[in-house]
Amino acid sequence: MSELQKNITRINEKLQQLLKQFQVLQKENLQQREQITGMQAQQLKDAAALKQMQEQVLVLKAAAGSMTDADKKEFEKNINRYMKEIDKCIGYLSE
Repeated sequence: MSELQKNITRINEKLQQLLKQFQVLQKENLQQREQITGMQAQQLKDAAALKQMQEQVLVLKAAAGSMTDADKKEFEKNINRYMKEIDKCIGYLSE
């Protein structure tokens, strides 16, 4: 076998190895992207659940009468936000 043929064969083998590595890395990349997407969705769910729980804590404090001034302001802020949303909904329904 000539020297040129050996070099071509060696280069071809290296290219095949690189192609296999590339395919493996592509699969890993896809799996990691899917994992990231799943984690982001879970993070959004967790953030929504946390917000809901924080609002429940404020309601429970209001019911128990153990609210601080900061809690009262936050509670009033939430109530005002809900009232604005309700007013918007009523406006949409009346159109």
